[in-house]
Amino acid sequence: MFCIFAFSKIQDSLRYFLEISYNGEAYHGWQIQPNVVSVQEVVQEKLSIMLRQSIEVVGAGRTDAGVHAKQMFLHFDSDRELENLPEIAYRLNSFFPNDIVSHRLIRVPDDAHARYDALYREYHYHIVLGKNPFSKGLAMSVRTKKLDVEAMRLAARKLLSHTNYKCFSRSKTNVYTYECTIMKADWIEENGHLRFEVTANRFLRNMVRAMVGTLLDVGRGKCSQEEFEKILQSNNRCEAGTSAPPYGLYLKRIIYPKEIIS
Repeated sequence: MFCIFAFSKIQDSLRYFLEISYNGEAYHGWQIQPNVVSVQEVVQEKLSIMLRQSIEVVGAGRTDAGVHAKQMFLHFDSDRELENLPEIAYRLNSFFPNDIVSHRLIRVPDDAHARYDALYREYHYHIVLGKNPFSKGLAMSVRTKKLDVEAMRLAARKLLSHTNYKCFSRSKTNVYTYECTIMKADWIEENGHLRFEVTANRFLRNMVRAMVGTLLDVGRGKCSQEEFEKILQSNNRCEAGTSAPPYGLYLKRIIYPKEIIS
């Protein structure tokens, strides 16, 4: 039996950020829910076992079932000071299943919040043009050769001039506002792949997938630029296109103030 790391007993709890990645195929999203397996549940359970204390984690976002994360931050409090943080982050991978990876563990200010302190988040949506057996569960396959990518880029730019995205939000969701500030929205085409990149201060549930589905309608000629603009102004989810499948969506990165993560 060996000691994985050392503890220093302290009176008050200390806050830590953990950076992870995960393949969301086997999970019913990030958030803990009854009778299904979630990423939050697994991470919380393995952290509690390794640190030998009851741990509750708060994530930077709530990815839907089947959605992946190349970078996710979560915070938790420990009633002991954790020493040798790089070693703990490395050893966590022995506890996590193969589809969840621990990258780094960071001591942060005690009031730092993984969700509310995030300045902005970036999502990528991956599309394979044609049939590719190696993209199963990792990208959406679009087999039509008549896809006007330039029209999709033009429509995506219209997102930058709007702030209310109720038309792309899941209908049954409890939010205080549908206002979001999008700083970037663009399509990248390379080597038979399409990638939609979007960055905003916050995202609504199902927002990116609904955007992608509607922009694909533009690319297929089913929705004109004028119709896309009307959808944006409608504030009505029924006016927008069908949501793209979850497995093409990735939470790419999360940016925090430098006083939290430099």
